[in-house]
Amino acid sequence: MQPAQTSHGGNATPVPVLPPPKLYPLPEPPVPSLVEPYANYKSGVPIVLDLGTAQTRIGFATDQDPWLTFPTQLSRYRDRKILRTFTLIGTDANLDANTRQSAKSPFDGPMISNWEYLETILDYCFVKLGVTSEGRVDNPIMMSEILACPLAQHKGMQELLFETYNVPAVTFGIDSLCSFYYNKGSTGLVISAGNETTHVIPVLNGRAVLSQAKRLNWGGHSAALYLLNLIQLKYPHFPGRVTPIQAEALAQQHCYVAPFSYEEEVKHFLDKDEGLDERDHIIQAPYTEVAQSVKSEEELAKIAERRKESGRKLQEQAAKARLERLIKKEQELEYYRTLEQKSEEVSQKEFKRLLDREGFDDEAGLSKTIKNLERSIKRSRKQDVGDEESDAETQTFPLLDIPDDQLDEGQIKQKRHQRLMKSNYEARMRAKVEKQREQERIKEEERKDEEWRLNDLEGWIKSRRDHREQILQRMKEKKRLKEELNNRRSVASQMRMKSIANLASENSGSSRKRRRGGTDDEDTFGANDDDWAVYHDITNASDTEEDEEMAETMRKIEAQLLEYDPDFNPENMMDVQNDWTNSLIHTFLRGRRPFDSNSRAEAHQFHLNVERVRVPEAVFQPSMAGLDQAGVVELASDILLHRLPKDDAARVCKDIFLTGGYSLVKGFDDRLRNELRSLMPVNQELNIRKASDGVLDAWRGMRKWISEDEGQASLLTRAEYEEYGPDYIKEHRLGNVSL
Repeated sequence: MQPAQTSHGGNATPVPVLPPPKLYPLPEPPVPSLVEPYANYKSGVPIVLDLGTAQTRIGFATDQDPWLTFPTQLSRYRDRKILRTFTLIGTDANLDANTRQSAKSPFDGPMISNWEYLETILDYCFVKLGVTSEGRVDNPIMMSEILACPLAQHKGMQELLFETYNVPAVTFGIDSLCSFYYNKGSTGLVISAGNETTHVIPVLNGRAVLSQAKRLNWGGHSAALYLLNLIQLKYPHFPGRVTPIQAEALAQQHCYVAPFSYEEEVKHFLDKDEGLDERDHIIQAPYTEVAQSVKSEEELAKIAERRKESGRKLQEQAAKARLERLIKKEQELEYYRTLEQKSEEVSQKEFKRLLDREGFDDEAGLSKTIKNLERSIKRSRKQDVGDEESDAETQTFPLLDIPDDQLDEGQIKQKRHQRLMKSNYEARMRAKVEKQREQERIKEEERKDEEWRLNDLEGWIKSRRDHREQILQRMKEKKRLKEELNNRRSVASQMRMKSIANLASENSGSSRKRRRGGTDDEDTFGANDDDWAVYHDITNASDTEEDEEMAETMRKIEAQLLEYDPDFNPENMMDVQNDWTNSLIHTFLRGRRPFDSNSRAEAHQFHLNVERVRVPEAVFQPSMAGLDQAGVVELASDILLHRLPKDDAARVCKDIFLTGGYSLVKGFDDRLRNELRSLMPVNQELNIRKASDGVLDAWRGMRKWISEDEGQASLLTRAEYEEYGPDYIKEHRLGNVSL
């Protein structure tokens, strides 16, 4: 818990209350929609088909927009109740969880891998267009294909259209060039950021220089999978499930490109300022709230009373345990002092033998143990070890003065009990006297400290700061040592285990043998994990009291500095700095608000902060996502500075054209402009523009192309197909070329 903030004058300032966070719902997959078949089907009108890896768009060349747009996916679902298999295409595959899980794409990356699925999707397209001719499609087809489409895929598509659907003519166009053509481009650099790949194509006088085109194997689908992996890595125990379709929607809605530099953008991204809520987007996944029974006031009062009683019992048990430890320490101290006094009564050799029997190497070890016990007893006496009201009356123990032979069996038992009670009473009395002395000493020190503070405030503050720094260093050193001791292979851990093993050995003969330089084959202490458990218990028990004392001293010093030192703020306090909710990892995982583990709503939330910039940055720095390729800026600058003649490069720079669905990411064009401007010559004119519609302009460009005479001339007719074969590529300025 964060401590209350106080001003330098000692007045408490209210802790700011954060407003409720803004929640973004987890996007749902597109719902199925009913599309009626095309009503005015006409034979001979060209059909424009933009077959993409993400979406398929199909319509007639006489229409301004495609008649049908749907996700390129197919699901075959087997209903076990009626024993029928259903084929669902497009958004229909999102009917329920079972159909979504079995949905597949005919593409593997940018290449077609399942021709059976593709044929089923084309059947669906032609049915929705209202094609009624049986066994054939009496319409020329203008179809999209990727840059540098493999000849095998081009051949397979021509065979499918001519042999299966008996189309009269076919032509193929590169989608990005068709979009550039629709936006009235002639000379420029086309950057197409699609679903699977990103292409950079120089165009001169309306014709693409395909020999200098470049490809980056990164697109919108890659970014969605990257974001999904980051979410799963960030929240490995997230109770909900985020699908790739939902990850794609999250990337489109929440991600943006850093305008200048990724490093500068994320440097202060998680700073706890007023803008953190704007940068940190909280996604709320669906969940079901568990109904909890509301308890009455009477029940709550009973529960509170039981808790209070339990706390009182625990306090009594703790006080009793402290008293027993104190008595045991006093007995040990008395025993060791008696042993120390024997050094004057017996010979040096005999005293050395007594020290060896008790496990001490020399008299210095015994003195150190006595000092440690005295220090520990002094710390224990500072605490309240007994009930002062019960100690107010003098207690008597009459049976202790009577010999045992004058007592019966019952009185002997009472005498043993009185002996124990007397030990407890004497220990409490000694602790009470010691506590009074300690209180008087503390009052005197506080009085002197107050005089020092009033006479020399700067020196007093400096001493407090130095004392605080010393305690911090001791805490860090103890933490480092504890980490070393927890490691079995560390030198400190092995040496301490060796000392414990020597003390634990009960074979005095073996001890003498070791002192003479021999070995003990039977000494296996430390070879078992149980031995290390004992070791950890000893280590923790010896450090607890000192840790508590240092923590209490640190809190007292920080309270004084917070009140009198104007340069010491609540953020400098150790408890605040060690608070998990103030850590950078907590901000990364849960934002700047505390996380309620009992809230089902918060358990079904995840935060998108750094990922919003990191995911789209991969197109500029592919190595961030593990891709060993050059980024889009490197590809574009390489073409402009090294691949094209200087005059042509100057013309191309005047029209850098962005198209494709992934180019719609916020800030894509600004980042590209800033990066290229730093690489181009100073006086070079640089103009970057985006397609009017980065998704539909490819289809519209194909419709415009096939509606003109040049597009009609680019059609490969059935006669040409039968003459030249399926390997033939009829070249035109918007399509691929044969090499």
